[in-house]
Amino acid sequence: MANSVTDRQLVLEAIEARKQSYSPYSNYMVGAALLTKDGKVYRGCNIESAAYSPTNCAERTAFFKAVSEGERQFEAIAVIGAHRDAKPEDYGYFYPCGVCRQVMMEFCNPKTFRILTAKSADDFTSFTLEEILPHGFGPEDLNY
Repeated sequence: MANSVTDRQLVLEAIEARKQSYSPYSNYMVGAALLTKDGKVYRGCNIESAAYSPTNCAERTAFFKAVSEGERQFEAIAVIGAHRDAKPEDYGYFYPCGVCRQVMMEFCNPKTFRILTAKSADDFTSFTLEEILPHGFGPEDLNY
């Protein structure tokens, strides 16, 4: 990975980001850590709203923070989520929703961008965006 940020370190960043979750309705806390091509890490957490539709996922929070700072090239993202009361040993693998996957398609190469789905810093899986969003629709699809 860029600038020697390891997968484990990226997952640890996601674990830290999860602590900032604002999830009073679902009690499902999610953290994300987005790695840029030049080695910067942007954290994001889920932010809920009583009106539900304005709720924002952790992955999109991380992307929007990075993009708002001028970043456009990304290497990987780590995500971790579990109920507020879950013990770490009870965490399951957490996968980005379809809307988050679509945001990733906007900014990432689906063949090389990696998504780390984590249960812990030592137990995670890695997929490319193409693997979890086959036949995705991206900016190049508008070139006709």
